[in-house]
Amino acid sequence: MRALWMLMTAASLCLVFAADDEEVKALPDGTGKAAVVKICLECHGAYRFRQMRLTQDDWSNKVYDMVEQGAKGGEDELAAVVDYLTRNFGPESKVNMNTAPVQELRALLGFTTEESRAVVAYRQENRFKTWSDVMKVPGVDAQKVEAKKDAMTF
Repeated sequence: MRALWMLMTAASLCLVFAADDEEVKALPDGTGKAAVVKICLECHGAYRFRQMRLTQDDWSNKVYDMVEQGAKGGEDELAAVVDYLTRNFGPESKVNMNTAPVQELRALLGFTTEESRAVVAYRQENRFKTWSDVMKVPGVDAQKVEAKKDAMTF
């Protein structure tokens, strides 16, 4: 019985770490990514910030709020986090249709949960190259896609 419990615990931990690896891979590469992974993903998932589009001042306030709640990092690391978040999730940032999680698709493109899940499922087998590729996803409203095409990147 104890061996079964240990096996199930180990399997659960593998699933958690696999999901974390996928979440890290889905973040845009660039300066500051490592600091974001170290400081932000220690406490919460990327979905918490991926669905936001904030200015540098707002990201700075958000990061320092997190520090007050226990996030740990040096001044250089915190500055790198703010710069990374501003560059990739600032007011002018687009939604990457090949990596955005359901929450980001819903919040920023106005897709329903079902449409967002359909996009995520479809891209497992088909990489999006243009907004017209998104229109091929079964169950996604083509009018929504066309209306939000300028907010998408690939």
